[in-house]
Amino acid sequence: MPSYTAPTKDMQFILHDVLRITEAGIAGYADLDRDFTAAILEEAGKISTELLAPLNPVGDREGCRLENGIVYTPTGFKDAFEQMKENGWPAIDMPEEYGGQGMPYIMNTAVGEMFSAANQAFTMYQGLTHGAASAILAHGTDAQKQTWLPKMVSCEWTGTMNLTEPHCGTDLGLMRTRAEPQGDGSYRITGQKIFISAGEHDMAENIVHLVLARIPGGPEGIKGVSLFIVPKFLVNEDGSLGARNGVSCGKIEEKMGIHGNATCVMNYDAAEGYLLGEAHKGMRAMFTMMNEARLGVGMQGLAQAEIAFQNALAYAKDRLQGRDITGARNPEGPADPLIVHPDIRRNLMEQKSFTEGARAFLFWGATLIDRAHREGDAEADGLVSLLTPVIKGFLTDKGFDMTVQAQQVYGGHGYIEEWGMSQYARDARIAMIYEGANGVQALDLVGRKLAQDGGRHVMAFFEHVKTFSKENAGTEGMAEFLEPLKRASKDLQGAAMYFMQEGMKNPNAALAGSYDFMHLFGHVCLGLMWARMARASLAALASGTADPAFHQTKLATARFYMARQLPMTATHLARIQSGAEPVMALEAANF
Repeated sequence: MPSYTAPTKDMQFILHDVLRITEAGIAGYADLDRDFTAAILEEAGKISTELLAPLNPVGDREGCRLENGIVYTPTGFKDAFEQMKENGWPAIDMPEEYGGQGMPYIMNTAVGEMFSAANQAFTMYQGLTHGAASAILAHGTDAQKQTWLPKMVSCEWTGTMNLTEPHCGTDLGLMRTRAEPQGDGSYRITGQKIFISAGEHDMAENIVHLVLARIPGGPEGIKGVSLFIVPKFLVNEDGSLGARNGVSCGKIEEKMGIHGNATCVMNYDAAEGYLLGEAHKGMRAMFTMMNEARLGVGMQGLAQAEIAFQNALAYAKDRLQGRDITGARNPEGPADPLIVHPDIRRNLMEQKSFTEGARAFLFWGATLIDRAHREGDAEADGLVSLLTPVIKGFLTDKGFDMTVQAQQVYGGHGYIEEWGMSQYARDARIAMIYEGANGVQALDLVGRKLAQDGGRHVMAFFEHVKTFSKENAGTEGMAEFLEPLKRASKDLQGAAMYFMQEGMKNPNAALAGSYDFMHLFGHVCLGLMWARMARASLAALASGTADPAFHQTKLATARFYMARQLPMTATHLARIQSGAEPVMALEAANF
């Protein structure tokens, strides 16, 4: 049976040696000393290993079932959810005034990675609630916050987001769900939504749906969409639950993965709802939830890659197969372990260098969110907005690739369900699709984010890389990490310049290269993270660290990324500069 061990040592290294959070100058960060973060991470790791991970294959096998309008979650999920609520894990970074613990978002990110790695389907129930609560926190009235947030922060009530309809996915301007205004300020919501994660289940007293719908007479297209709070049960003035609302689950989707999460078709039949934010400004309010969700989905890509890597590594060390070509390493046995073979090493190093680099990238993104929200830093907000499609798109694409590579280490056993590797690949696959398919993320990056605020944020990223390189140019041992990073950054700048020069003349030239640009950008970000981790490990070794093996391993892994992964930026640049012609050459009828 697969197992999971929380990577708390690596997390502590990133938080304190790389990001140096206590010195970051962000409100609340000075309290995050090593002992404090260690206590939080160790406890979350214990829960992940002992409570959540054993339920992961249970959820995969059993799935959810719909009976008489009620969705029943897999065996053990409800009890585990109660334990999570009792210990306050869903509320770790939510405001104290609503029952949260008020910690920075970076701690929610670190804990969330562990929970998602141990059991992605289970963790989605509280993750979606967190996103819905964040949207109400940002756009709700004081009365709405008092009504909904205390119960949602505690996860006594859970939350969802309802966007997609049977006839429209990304193009939300086509939606048909309508909201008829009533005399008392409420609305009647009628329509159908599909692919609603955690849309109905048996683990909470109430489910608070955030639903996009049209108010009759509003503008056409996406500008006429509004956002509504639509609860499963209405709430009385005293806060108690009232009558069942006109919302129901019509079906549970049968999916490739995340079987333990109820993905529902939701029917709204004149359900009572309440406007959240301004009328016809629903996408603005929903994007508060979607941007958080996209970072969370990027985290899912990393998380599934991490647990798959852990198990592939253990298998490679244990499984005897063939002999080391340079001489037997296990002469007393019939064969050597798989890990002696160079191609297995390549496979494992690709996984290791991705997961550790992606973790640093994700954590850095979380600090930018904290800086933006806690310090009102507009530059940090602009930079993380630029990086969000990269975090979501690149980390989920590569995260899925890594689960497949981990599966490959097992050979035929990787294709057999009892070994568990199939589940990681199946669960990881959805992350490339939901919360905006990765092709859409790439279009958002190139079509909107690059030019945002006159291109100031991408220029700030280039300046960040340049400043880091200059500051560390004289540091002994850093040249082998800085030179590849500078070359990769020049490739990224070259791609951006190509878009500026060619995009206005031929927009397809930019759009045809958008996916390559997202991956090029992702590699540069991980290259920057590996350079920062190398600097931290060199400093630790120079100061006489008590754990030299850890830092020497970091440096070896950094060298691998710089030598074997980062050169992919040149390939992506060449593909981008080939323009739209190779992509658009065929007429539709000739495919």
